[in-house]
Parts: sequence; C-alpha cells; structure tokens
Amino acid sequence: MSLYAPLNVRVATPRLELHGATDELLEALAPLVAAGKATADPPPWDDPSAFYEPDPDIRVQRWMQSVWRGRGTVRPDAWRLYFVVVVEGEPVGQQDLTGNEFDAFGTVESTSWVSSDVRRRGIGSEMRSAILHLAFDGLGAAEAHSEGAVDNAGSNAVSERLGYERNGMAWATHQDKPVLGQRWRLDRETWQARRRNDITMSGVSDCRQALGIEPGAET
Repeated sequence: MSLYAPLNVRVATPRLELHGATDELLEALAPLVAAGKATADPPPWDDPSAFYEPDPDIRVQRWMQSVWRGRGTVRPDAWRLYFVVVVEGEPVGQQDLTGNEFDAFGTVESTSWVSSDVRRRGIGSEMRSAILHLAFDGLGAAEAHSEGAVDNAGSNAVSERLGYERNGMAWATHQDKPVLGQRWRLDRETWQARRRNDITMSGVSDCRQALGIEPGAET
C-alpha cells in the first residue's frame, strides 16, 4: 500500500486490471516504452511527446518525468490519475484520467496507449470501459471526453463503440505538425444506460478525498 491514495486505486474487469502507476509499475512498463511499442500508426498526440524521442534511454526518462509532473498537481479543479494496464500479470500499457475544472463541471478526459504487441484484441475498448467506470461510478463524473486524429480509426472506433457522440473537431500536433482531431463526448446518462456489472474497484474512497471530491457526491 502506498501512502499516496491515488496509487492504491485498482479497477478490474474480466480481461484486465488498472493499477495506480507506482514507480515500480512504471519501471516494469519501461521496456515497452524503450522498445518503441507505445507509439502507433498513426502516432498519438504529443502527450507525452517523450514517445517521439529517438534515444530509448532518454525516451523512458522523459516519459517517467511527465508522469511524475502530472502526479504532483492535485487540486479539486485540476488532477490527473495514471494507471498501468495489466493483462494476465503483465504490464501492457497506460491509461490516464484527467479532471480539468472538475469541481465546476464534472468533466474528465481519458488518454491511453497499449503495446503494439497486443493491439487489435479488444484491450483498448476494455481499458476505456474500466476508466469510464471509475470516472462515473467511482468519482461521480458528469461527462467524459476523448479525442483522436481523424485518421486514427482504432481510437475513434473505441469511442463510438462505447456510446460517445461526436463533439466537433479540433487542431492538435503530431511531432509539431498540425493534425485535425475528432472530439468525442459521453454523458452520464448514456453511460448509465450501458454500464457494466462486471467491473470492480478498490481504493476509490481515499482517492476521492485526495482529489477533493466530497464523499458520495455526484458532480
């Protein structure tokens, strides 16, 4: 058990688990980052841009630094939770959940990557389902957002499959080049109508307290 409550959160589905991203788990995930298995075609948004660093050692270092920076900012209006995705005991990716102005609007945004070794097996949809369960059932979110490049068929298919609605377009960067992104939005009512009964969570109450979310309150 960690002294830092967000690192003790666990979300489990029949296929995988999300574990709070402790340094030990990040180190276990680091070989995938070093080997370039976190990138995709088309490549992910520049978040974290460390994935484009050509030197594998520097890539891992900057990736871990980005996680540490995110973990260090925790306020009721701004926080980011990091999870390592574990399948059959092996770390295979990362799933994050960000709350910006969460205390005012109850909105969250999810970002993720999964090793190129295990793609096209439904893991992306399963880990998104897990983080949505934490967001809505665990943290009382009002709506969840996501974004993917318009040509990122895999990411956009996950959003559509899980009930998100298209929510406009936005420009972002891929390695300093402008790329048009598709925005997605999922409200609480839509999620509730499709919610699963085979996802479990632990450590959420203490995490809510650390994030400044009132116990039992829906935003």
